[in-house]
Amino acid sequence: MRNFDTFNTMKKGFSFSQAVAEADRCLLCHDAPCSKGCPADTEPAAFIRKLHLKNITGAIRTIKENNILGGACGILCPTDRLCEKECSAMLKSKNLPDGEDRAIRIGAIQRFLIEYAWDTGFRVLKKPEQNRETVAMVGSGPGGLSCAAELAQAGYRVTVFEARPEPGGVLRYGVAPFRFDETFLKKEIGDIQALGVVFKCNTRIEGEKGAEKLLDEGFSAVFLAPGLWKATPLKPDQVPIDGLLSSVDYLASLRDGRLEQTASQIEGKTVAVIGGGAVAMDCVETAVKLGARDVYLVYRRSYLQMPAEEKEIQSTLAGGLHFLLLNQPLDYFTDADNRMAGIKMIRTRLGDVDASGRRAPVEIPGSEWNLDADIVIEAIGNQAEDDSPNWYPGVETGADKRIKANPETGETSIKGIFAGGDIVRGPSLVVNAVRDGKAAALAIQQYLNKQEER
Repeated sequence: MRNFDTFNTMKKGFSFSQAVAEADRCLLCHDAPCSKGCPADTEPAAFIRKLHLKNITGAIRTIKENNILGGACGILCPTDRLCEKECSAMLKSKNLPDGEDRAIRIGAIQRFLIEYAWDTGFRVLKKPEQNRETVAMVGSGPGGLSCAAELAQAGYRVTVFEARPEPGGVLRYGVAPFRFDETFLKKEIGDIQALGVVFKCNTRIEGEKGAEKLLDEGFSAVFLAPGLWKATPLKPDQVPIDGLLSSVDYLASLRDGRLEQTASQIEGKTVAVIGGGAVAMDCVETAVKLGARDVYLVYRRSYLQMPAEEKEIQSTLAGGLHFLLLNQPLDYFTDADNRMAGIKMIRTRLGDVDASGRRAPVEIPGSEWNLDADIVIEAIGNQAEDDSPNWYPGVETGADKRIKANPETGETSIKGIFAGGDIVRGPSLVVNAVRDGKAAALAIQQYLNKQEER
């Protein structure tokens, strides 16, 4: 049996002395720009200032009161283009446009403070008396968890319905274990359970008016945050091929008890991953770690246009793989037993800027070629499940089957039903889902208060 300890465990974060030393670099800005760079309003300027002044419990309190998933965000957020991008410690100037120094490692400090609270038994949030209405969360990803925690703290009785065996959504089933491990996630979810939030796993809210029936069953409001769990295929009408995997199922298999089975499937094989985002990077890096003979990342645009974070890209490169840029997959070819044999490709060049703001890939006639591969993982994107609009037929959705909701409040076309996270905005950051959950929780409270006044 293989030893998966390092595969399933994150690298250690800051020690106490490292975190304090990093906080001591803070310039203690007035009206600090770093806090403005956090979509979830976690207030990095406040918690770093408090750590700088050795008020450790105060620093922890700032994070947890503002962001129940402060630990997850500290690890998974692209801080270099959010809060850290705004850090004044970079000392940018006209003569030093790139800065003389580096930004304070805000995410690492944030993770340290959350772990320090657990290590010392310091619990910031206390379970309040739950004497208000019942509210249902559909989905236990970051949006649902954030909304649930906010409402529970306000005294509402909250039940979270989760289709999968364990809570966490994308945090559990959509991220490589060595990037965000299960032990950390369980502790963060434990903080939410301690507020009185009830989780009902293996409970899908689907079928005709599945979500709307929750209102009929006695819930005063519903927050829809089921996420996007259907992987976008290269070919919508693709027949099943032995060795063709979706990123959704592949990454979930690393967490749901199928790790050894998946490792056996990958080990010694040639693996190709289609895509250029964070999910694609997780797929290629895990394939390398699981012992693939060769791993190819196939992307139709250039290196600089890849949507993945630079640190994610560099991490995969350090692991050892092959980038096939400016190559567009067209189709697959198989052997006589319908097993994956490779990808039919065509080379591309960059044309004019398209709707994404990037230069569009243009196929080069006559440049077709074949890439041999035993396993292909499609990491092109995620979309709503085909029948999802049937779960809430009264809720207005778009042509892409995503829910239309007020971006500031999460209100949908049905009173009492709110929505947020990826099912509204499309594939996005964890911190954006947290922000949606917080905003919806406030709007739900205002809605229910008005209902009481009538």
